[in-house]
Amino acid sequence: MLHNGTGSKLRISGISGNELPARSLAVRLGLGSVRNVNAERAQALVDERTTHGPFVDLADLVQRVQLSTAAIEALATAGALTTLGADRRAGLWAAGALGASSATLPGVAAGARAPTLPGLEDIEVATADVWATGISHTYPTCFVRPGLDEAGVLRVADLYRRDPGGRVAVAGVVTHRQRPGTANGITFLSLEDETGLLNVVCTAGVWQRFGRVARTCPALVVRGRLERADGATNLRAEHIAPLSLHVRTTSRDFR
Repeated sequence: MLHNGTGSKLRISGISGNELPARSLAVRLGLGSVRNVNAERAQALVDERTTHGPFVDLADLVQRVQLSTAAIEALATAGALTTLGADRRAGLWAAGALGASSATLPGVAAGARAPTLPGLEDIEVATADVWATGISHTYPTCFVRPGLDEAGVLRVADLYRRDPGGRVAVAGVVTHRQRPGTANGITFLSLEDETGLLNVVCTAGVWQRFGRVARTCPALVVRGRLERADGATNLRAEHIAPLSLHVRTTSRDFR
């Protein structure tokens, strides 16, 4: 399994033989959640480790379990190989050589040892996590928050402390787009940032004016009037603009 014990690194647990960190809150993902590592490959890793003992290092892992270069690269990108002595960059460096050497004699893997490589910045880690597993411990809006603050764009959590009726701007990732048949042409967007989730109401007129941006952009800056009724806080959109993020996101649209 993948273990996120520190909040910033995913590791293979129960494969390297290393002891887990002290008990703490953690997120564990099945190995099959990693790109290019299907259920069959994941089970082969677990079975080999259980039957013949812990893997010594990455080369030992590749010798004992048939993994494609793509699978090794994905595990490295996810940070799942750190307990085997390979951080993300080193694992990616070694993937090609180890994948090509899987059918050779043990210990023969020319070019697998990486030189000293620079560490990844936070945004690079988040991008790698999303690519490899679809999940990141850091929300994409964190990386553009300084510019949003400078522009007066509020966090979602701030809106719940504001009085209704005022005009505000908020930014976030679009997680859902919905247009119920009984809503008289109104489209609802779910907008999420690092602090929470907000429902955005788009009238037919607003959707006609900004629909292309609202429909196609993964993240948005929405300006409008704050509404609150029956304990629910909504933003009635008046202007919608694209928000550029460095981390790819997806949404559930009209389902």
